Amino acid sequence: MGSRDKKKLIIATDNIGKFREIAKILEGLPLEIVPLPSPLNVEEKEESYWDNASRKAVEAALRWGEMALADDSGLEVESLGGFPGVRSKRVGETDEERIRIILRMLEGRKWEERKALFRCVIAIAMPEGRLERAEGIVRGYITYEPRGKGGFGYDPIFFIPAKGKTMAELSVEEKNEISHRGIALRKAREILGKEVRTSWKI
Repeated sequence: MGSRDKKKLIIATDNIGKFREIAKILEGLPLEIVPLPSPLNVEEKEESYWDNASRKAVEAALRWGEMALADDSGLEVESLGGFPGVRSKRVGETDEERIRIILRMLEGRKWEERKALFRCVIAIAMPEGRLERAEGIVRGYITYEPRGKGGFGYDPIFFIPAKGKTMAELSVEEKNEISHRGIALRKAREILGKEVRTSWKI
């Protein structure tokens, strides 16, 4: 199959950092990985990661008649009862403000009380309406102050013991290897590869 004939996979996000992460991990599949042709304008108001992700993926697949992939992810802090969770993007207006809010809520908490995890749920929607799901999590701790300039979202305060760094201090390659999105995307890659082989006889 030549590049001109490749089927498209729309990545249903308007976050350019997230698009680049996703495209990098899915690189090499016999698919043309493309960003949204225009804004989707689907608000993430559902009460589960899956509902948010599948809503975006289905909307993109129906609108443009192509396969579409969307994710929803969040930070879950154990001592805060899993907060902010599915509301992670709705805490504050900017990444910096969100980080300040979480650090303020954890003020005075000891290291062992700062356990957290990142969760990512991916939905892959086919133009005919079928849905596939992939999920990944990574466990760590919330630091006392931001560290690192990479990544986005809560990355500067999410410390990964095995790496001795925050998510924002990792290289792109390191982050993709161990991140919640990286884990979920490798599962999604398997699903997409199988889809290409079985549905399009490649």
